[in-house]
Amino acid sequence: MTFESRKLPGERISSLVEILNKKGHAVGIEAHSGLSGLVAEKLNFDFIWESSLTDSASKGLPDASIVGNESRLHTIDEILNVTTKPMIVDGDTGGDEDNFRFLIKRLENQGVSAVIVEDKVFPKRNSFGGTVSSGMEDPEIFAQKLKVGVNTKSTENFLIIARLESLIAGLGMNETLLRAEKYINAGVDGIMIHSKIKDPKEVLDFIPRFERICKEIGRRPYLIAVPTTYNSIKDNELFKSGVDIIIHANHLLRASYNAMTETAKLISDSERSYEADSQISSVKEIFSVVGYDKIIERDKEKAPEVIGIIASAGDHKIGNQNRSLKKISGIPLITHQIDTFKKVGIENLKITVSNTSEFKEFEDKNIKLVEIDTGSSDQLLDSIMKGFENVDGPSILAYGDIMFNEKIVSELIQNEDDIVIASDSSYKYHKHDIDKKLELVSYKKNINDNSRRKLKLTDIYEISNLGKDLNIDDAQSEFFGLAYFSANGIYLLKSSYEEIKNSDENANSLVDILNFMIRKEIKIVCNEFNGGWIELHTENDFKLAEEELESWA
Repeated sequence: MTFESRKLPGERISSLVEILNKKGHAVGIEAHSGLSGLVAEKLNFDFIWESSLTDSASKGLPDASIVGNESRLHTIDEILNVTTKPMIVDGDTGGDEDNFRFLIKRLENQGVSAVIVEDKVFPKRNSFGGTVSSGMEDPEIFAQKLKVGVNTKSTENFLIIARLESLIAGLGMNETLLRAEKYINAGVDGIMIHSKIKDPKEVLDFIPRFERICKEIGRRPYLIAVPTTYNSIKDNELFKSGVDIIIHANHLLRASYNAMTETAKLISDSERSYEADSQISSVKEIFSVVGYDKIIERDKEKAPEVIGIIASAGDHKIGNQNRSLKKISGIPLITHQIDTFKKVGIENLKITVSNTSEFKEFEDKNIKLVEIDTGSSDQLLDSIMKGFENVDGPSILAYGDIMFNEKIVSELIQNEDDIVIASDSSYKYHKHDIDKKLELVSYKKNINDNSRRKLKLTDIYEISNLGKDLNIDDAQSEFFGLAYFSANGIYLLKSSYEEIKNSDENANSLVDILNFMIRKEIKIVCNEFNGGWIELHTENDFKLAEEELESWA
């Protein structure tokens, strides 16, 4: 569930009562954030408990009425925004009568199903932190506040529950039963019996006495138990004894603290995060839980249909193996390229190859193999231009000897210019081996390192020249073999290529054609990146590529 599936407040308020009417009981677990709410949402719990202890602790603060209502209401809204299950809120003491009125109205407006208030004086102290009898509210005063709350609520489906703290305060069973009677007569919808001993006996002893009081009064509200300390008893046993609602009150927060501590210590001791991978969720899993994958899917739907072209023909061998087929982390380079395109919604691909039989396994209804003449002296250029045959819509070209992440492709296809090449401003600091001269890029407007540090709205620069003959000190970035062409950009590329063929100009590479176009005052721009790719020429490059994959993940 995500924010896209939240229920409207009116519908949500009634959902707890509906569950109780249908099942006869309900069990819930604590949530203190939107993410923990999603955990509760997907598991077999009937409702979510929003606790003052876990809300305070998640903010690094003690449970002592330090976190105010507005902050609490914000947390509640965060959880409600991404879940659909009913919620019961820990209202602490409820404050004075006016505070209690305000709280009830706000909770109803948010869609909360119930509030539990405890019979202690403000500012409260946590029940397990040493509460004494002097911290207890006078039952008459508390009963009057409960009456105010009952008269304030707008719907019978919103439940007001009184929490009995007298057993924890050491006031005994008789005092507890006396208070229960007063609160039932005040009109509450539920009674929560609280205990901090490890044996459920105290709670189990209370239940039949509670039932007798209800019979005498002629009214039986819901009975709520919180088996935090007496957790050896199963939920079904409590239900059979007469409990209607069970709250598992703080376990997700306590679990998260333990997990965070262990993971942080592991990273600190190891001086890296690799050892922690087995103990933590993947980023992909978190994306899925919070609904980010749905956003990506919609982005894909809205994006124009782009053709991917991978130029894998030419001199692409390491030893006797085609570089495109050499594996990185057990997967061929060409598969990494295909998968990266698909991640951003580019499903239709053309792959130019020297030998179709080597790549047959990659061909399907969306992937077309195009074989080129291996006898050509300009195999790379032929490979590129052959890929553009019968293509007249927006396309993105990738050289066959590079690995790149989806962020680069995603940004390239969002450009409004006709021809956009991807360039890297970190070219002077390559980790991978360079066994050829770099295809450097210079800009029409000089960009220095200081200007790059400034906040800028775009990283698009118009190109004045590019190629292997540029002086490294005169260049601003390196072209690394990815380029985007709009429909008009493809037309300009093809027509320029034909013009060169019918002239005295020499063109042995894509860069030659791009420079020809620049001289004709056709605008070529680059989208500047900093890393996110690697060129694969040597065995060492392939080893480095495995490290790159880990960092991209």
